[in-house]
Amino acid sequence: MSEQYEGSCHCGAVRFSFEGEEITKGLRCTCSLCSRKGAMMSTQVIPLDQFRIEAEVDALGLYQFGAKTAKHYFCKTCGIYTFHETARVPGHMRANLGCVAGVDIFELEAEIFDGKHLL
Repeated sequence: MSEQYEGSCHCGAVRFSFEGEEITKGLRCTCSLCSRKGAMMSTQVIPLDQFRIEAEVDALGLYQFGAKTAKHYFCKTCGIYTFHETARVPGHMRANLGCVAGVDIFELEAEIFDGKHLL
């Protein structure tokens, strides 16, 4: 069964929504960026055409590093990482579950992805 999810940064300047399976667990990555931001991401990857983004003018920032394949988005007003386009599955997004309304990341089981040791 599919659920409708909505999320936003802390100040509300960046908002997003997507439809997907019920969120019962999250994903944490050990790469240098993810370990520093400490976010729990969605385990499912959401196709770009099913991930809706609404942002105030000039509010959405982009950070890339390394091969610059992944696109990490954040709010330039409050600094919160909201979602990213994955390097492993281009054309798909993962959401920061801490930004998704009604999801308590402290109640979720976490899968670990070893991004630190990828070549």
